[in-house]
Amino acid sequence: MTETALIQPDKGQNAITLHLVNEAGFPGWAKTLSDGQRAMLEAQGFTGKGYQTAIVPATPGNGSAWFAAGGVADPDSLSSWCLAKLAEVLPEGTYRLEGREPGPALHGWQTAQYRNVAYRSDPDATGPRVLLTSNVNAIEPAIAEAQAVNLVRRLVDTPPEDMGPAGLEAEIEALAKAHDAKLEVTRGDQLEQNYPLVHAVGRAAARHHAPRIMHLAWGKADAPVLAIVGKGVTFDSGGLDIKSSTGMALMKKDMGGAAHAIALAKLVMSQNLPVRLHLLVPAVENAISGNALRPGDIVKSRKGLTVEITNTDAEGRLILADALDRASEENPSLLIDFATLTGAARVALGPDFPALMTRRDETADALIAAGKAHDDQPWRLPLPDIYSEWLESPLADCINAPKNGFAGASVAGLFLDKFVGTGKDGEPIDWAHFDTYGWRPTAKPGRPKGGEAYGLRASWHMLRARFGA
Repeated sequence: MTETALIQPDKGQNAITLHLVNEAGFPGWAKTLSDGQRAMLEAQGFTGKGYQTAIVPATPGNGSAWFAAGGVADPDSLSSWCLAKLAEVLPEGTYRLEGREPGPALHGWQTAQYRNVAYRSDPDATGPRVLLTSNVNAIEPAIAEAQAVNLVRRLVDTPPEDMGPAGLEAEIEALAKAHDAKLEVTRGDQLEQNYPLVHAVGRAAARHHAPRIMHLAWGKADAPVLAIVGKGVTFDSGGLDIKSSTGMALMKKDMGGAAHAIALAKLVMSQNLPVRLHLLVPAVENAISGNALRPGDIVKSRKGLTVEITNTDAEGRLILADALDRASEENPSLLIDFATLTGAARVALGPDFPALMTRRDETADALIAAGKAHDDQPWRLPLPDIYSEWLESPLADCINAPKNGFAGASVAGLFLDKFVGTGKDGEPIDWAHFDTYGWRPTAKPGRPKGGEAYGLRASWHMLRARFGA
């Protein structure tokens, strides 16, 4: 299903009416209906509770045979998901919201109709549900945003054999061609000199899943520099510190950070954000073989810091370290990274709130505000210097993971902070780190089970406000 078919300009064409009502307003609204219509609502158990839906025969002569009703928390203050349940259950057709513009609900109307049928022999044949809006200027940005979310879902949902390092490279290559961007790819043993941590993590994988790093550059050279980095571990066995079968079951999603970074870069380019964009995606499979990275190995990073490997299952921060160091060399005005990094963040916050760590309070505040406004709220965690001592090594400059189990998400953030540099002005680079889950374990209206974007919309709207799209 392409998003471009799901929102269209309202030119007065025939459409089925959608009514939104909550429990408090239901009795008054029901009084405006006929006895037969109220009986139909009663038969369907509709009382205006959130996400309830009903189909009701229309009053004769109004132009359509029926209308639909949806239950919401507040009909006067719509969210992204107010129309999502209706978009999931209504028949194919064209619809118009009664009495107002859909506004933010344009998003959920589209994402509710996302289906990944690439691997099904019986693909869903349901036709599109089209929503009309008179705000024609809102259509193209809403479509682009929904496409970005659905891109994250598709990339994460794709099996690791098809979305290995080469698969991620193909996605970025297509993106570069579509937007006339420059793409540089370093692969295999070529990584050993300039991206040694990426090489060390990915070297055990089969040749057709060889490690690589993609660096896409786009935009005017004199524009403010925006760097976006995404963790691309396309499958994580844990390495020699191997995961259990249960722990490995969802590890196709360990490239969720890369999926977010790619989707955000696509938004930046498609919406012509006035920045000089640098997208860096290190892509590896954390596999097991005779040359796999070992606990106790010490690897020198691109930055020159040596890292003692205390846990081969803490590999995402290693590949990000080299990528963040490279991104820092571009002297970015802002550096954002996305990673499915720690189970600790999920224990603390669950799947719906991506953990956010930043160096600057104002950056955190802007991202949180943008997230709240667009139903994609991150939750800030600290980067406390006091915990840096847990990364000390007796042999190297640092270890990659402590054994104490404390503050796992923040300590991982502190590790990454070592590799984010300073700008030409000598000030620490403005950096935001998202530790995101990348997966929705339980379906909600507009948000099917499977790969999911968390923090993407917050980041995009913060960037629009900051750089003036």
